[in-house]
Amino acid sequence: MLSGERKEGGSPRFGKLHLPVGLWINSPRKQLAKLGRRWPSAVSVKSSSSDTGSRSSEPLPPPPPHVELRRVGAVKAAGGASGSRAKRISQLFRGSGTTGSGGTGAPGTPGAAQRWASEKKLPELAAGVAPEPPLAARATAPPGVLKIFGAGLASGANYKSVLATARSTARELVAEALERYGLAGSPGSGPGESSCVDAFALCDALGRPAAGAMGSGEWRAEHLRVLGDSERPLLVQELWRARPGWARRFELRGREEARRLEQEAFGAADGDGTGAPSWRPQKNRSRAASGGAALASPGPGSGSGPSAGSGGKERSENLSLRRSVSELSLQGRRRRQQERRQQALSMAPGAADAQIGPVDPGDFDQLTQCLIQAPSNRPYFLLLQGYQDAQDFVVYVMTREQHVFGRGGNSSARGGSPAPYVDTFLNAPDILPRHCTVRAGPEPPAMVRPSRGAPVTHNGCLLLRETELHPGDLLGLGEHFLFMYKDPRAGGAGPARPPWLPARPGATPPGPGWAFSCRLCGRGLQERGEALAAYLDGREPVLRFRPREEEALLGEIVRAAAAGAGDLPPLGPATLLALCVQHSARELELGHLPRLLGRLARLIKEAVWEKIKEIGDRQPENHPEGVPEVPLTPEAVSVELRPLMLWMANTTELLSFVQEKVLEMEKEADQEDPQLCNDLELCDEAMALLDEVIMCTFQQSVYYLTKTLYSTLPALLDSNPFTAGAELPGPGAELGAMPPGLRPTLGVFQAALELTSQCELHPDLVSQTFGYLFFFSNASLLNSLMERGQGRPFYQWSRAVQIRTNLDLVLDWLQGAGLGDIATEFFRKLSIAVNLLCVPRTSLLKASWSSLRTDHPTLTPAQLHHLLSHYQLGPGRGPPPAWDPPPAERDAVDTGDIFESFSSHPPLILPLGSSRLSLTGPVTDDTLHRELRRLRRLLWDLEQQELPANHRHGPPVATPP
Repeated sequence: MLSGERKEGGSPRFGKLHLPVGLWINSPRKQLAKLGRRWPSAVSVKSSSSDTGSRSSEPLPPPPPHVELRRVGAVKAAGGASGSRAKRISQLFRGSGTTGSGGTGAPGTPGAAQRWASEKKLPELAAGVAPEPPLAARATAPPGVLKIFGAGLASGANYKSVLATARSTARELVAEALERYGLAGSPGSGPGESSCVDAFALCDALGRPAAGAMGSGEWRAEHLRVLGDSERPLLVQELWRARPGWARRFELRGREEARRLEQEAFGAADGDGTGAPSWRPQKNRSRAASGGAALASPGPGSGSGPSAGSGGKERSENLSLRRSVSELSLQGRRRRQQERRQQALSMAPGAADAQIGPVDPGDFDQLTQCLIQAPSNRPYFLLLQGYQDAQDFVVYVMTREQHVFGRGGNSSARGGSPAPYVDTFLNAPDILPRHCTVRAGPEPPAMVRPSRGAPVTHNGCLLLRETELHPGDLLGLGEHFLFMYKDPRAGGAGPARPPWLPARPGATPPGPGWAFSCRLCGRGLQERGEALAAYLDGREPVLRFRPREEEALLGEIVRAAAAGAGDLPPLGPATLLALCVQHSARELELGHLPRLLGRLARLIKEAVWEKIKEIGDRQPENHPEGVPEVPLTPEAVSVELRPLMLWMANTTELLSFVQEKVLEMEKEADQEDPQLCNDLELCDEAMALLDEVIMCTFQQSVYYLTKTLYSTLPALLDSNPFTAGAELPGPGAELGAMPPGLRPTLGVFQAALELTSQCELHPDLVSQTFGYLFFFSNASLLNSLMERGQGRPFYQWSRAVQIRTNLDLVLDWLQGAGLGDIATEFFRKLSIAVNLLCVPRTSLLKASWSSLRTDHPTLTPAQLHHLLSHYQLGPGRGPPPAWDPPPAERDAVDTGDIFESFSSHPPLILPLGSSRLSLTGPVTDDTLHRELRRLRRLLWDLEQQELPANHRHGPPVATPP
């Protein structure tokens, strides 16, 4: 009477038995796949603090009605700063050529070929000097606001605004700006007397904003001039305006730094052949303005040198007497520079015997740039090899916790979208726009992660995924750049031996074959062979392979697991496959893991499908006519289901392990990687295949178990446990002590329990397997109970007591097996129906419909009415009127179904949590160790087959200790 059909895909269904058609799968991977992945856009916003709310230039006051030219004596008597060259009157009006000879022409007039009249020699202008306006007149001039930029002086500051008038000198504005920046001198010193003011200079910078960054505040200075202490910046800004597309701003810099930048700018202009006379320091003109006509004579090369005798001596004395204080300071500075240069040169080998030649300021500037002191509170990268020596720096400092190396650019290749944020720009052709990311938090170690497709090496080895970066490690970017990572915060916590040095003798090689190909380890052939033999025979849970050997390795593991070769432990196949996944996740390139997972899932699904077809061929659904069907025994079903149960257990643990690795990959991968979403989709597809394997094996297992139970369950309703001379067994009794009618059913439960224990099935799946078996048993027995009470005397007290006793014996035995709670929950409805039939007849006749509904809530009105209407009260006695349902429940009684539905089975919920696979510590199981050794030697043989015959080696044998 068994009939049915196999559903499409080989999964059989029950026909007349009302067995389950399918299973509901609530997989955590399904929930994970539905989660939307959102990553914050990598937009880096830089803000520069300022004491004003706008970056636009403030309106300037109208220029004064006239410009005052003062004599040298007046300048000194005015209490100005020490007389440097930039202080002289002749430099006050340097600028673009203007029209007019008296200095009244508008500045910046095109085609002007003359200079300001103030640039002429002082004796020629003495007669045209205008009287100095009184102090009251100067005080009435409306003040203006100047922005003085000094981002390098105070952290987070961009510029400070100061009030200035047309008579405010550069030195006064420097003192006021330093006070605004919090760098003023001692409280007792005035702004003009502070030593801090002498260390800084006000610079007039010409430049233009960076391309594509108009209005963003970015600045690219191209010309720089140091203002003299007596120059008036407000007047300079008003009279000398920049050309269209250019901008002018005032910067506060160290005096030495400003002079050096000024000289470099002039040198670069002369080298290009495009010198700018208006920006070149007018040394000869400054001396003429300071020394009068006595210094205005031509040089020796003009043919009219100084006269001999007392005239030349007097001129020489006048020259020394008329030197300005700035020139005397310059000589002292040159002398100190000479001493520092000599000290720096003494550091070079053989410098003690070398002769120091004449001092060249240009050589000294280049030399001082080489004397770099590394930062003491930030990690940095020391350049060991670069691409362009003229553009590469020696030290690259990490200014924030995450540092990005890349080529950069104005925009990315995708539709002109903004280029990714880059901290260090490297201009080699093989550097990607976003090449590598280093994260160095307050606590070590730092982490380095290459971008997809970026060639990065770590201590000489190709870097394919995120790894730790320790001080002293070598980081190679592309084919040209090589850096050493340094972290002064770690102090002496780093390893004493650099990790990139050759390995010590006896170190474990990274994998088979690589020990013989290593040329940097410094070991002999015998030592390397012994190290390789130690790896091949070792018990470390490591299985290394190359991508080209992956398919053969996975196929061998799945084939051995399907054939049962090697007598592996129950979770041995999952352990070996997890070692492959772990090797791919740690040591192979980023895109390899999704491809491995997809290939692995397909191999497992094919192996499971072949096993299901084999079982289906041995247990056909439809038997030939005239051939009786032999029911499955518990021993036979255990043998048939063992391969499927093993695959269900291994796939469950492997799926949990893969979920952990995919979540780690999602966290560690670069979120700006365009291939990340594609990789995660491939991983989701692979895990969906593993979900399908678990569902299919679970469905086939419960199908054959319930098919075996179907022929044994009727004995619970028909057998009499009260046989002559037999005693009822107590709780925890053995199977042989149970009544004969219960042994077949309990034998199926015992076979399923032993099978799940031998296969080390996950406890959650064990509970769900027996939950489904108990659900099927309860529904089958209750339907048989309802069907057998129609048309014949079956519902009576004596028969009900036998059924109740059989059910109690089954529940007691399951309680001893550790399944009592699950059995009690799923057998509840059958127990309540049998309890109703066990009520004594006299007590049952006194009960009413409402009281019976209250005492038996799990029974539907139709089932309760069916039991009461067919209850045997005696010959010729019908049910009393108190058992009639009220009119409100009459429709439910007439239209309700008295049979239980098999489609309301509980859903299959895959277990959550970490995997039970142990991949840490040595391999203790001998059978698993033998299989691991076999696979390692298989990989060794595959690698040796690729080598020429004269380069091949046999499997090395470790020498005994």
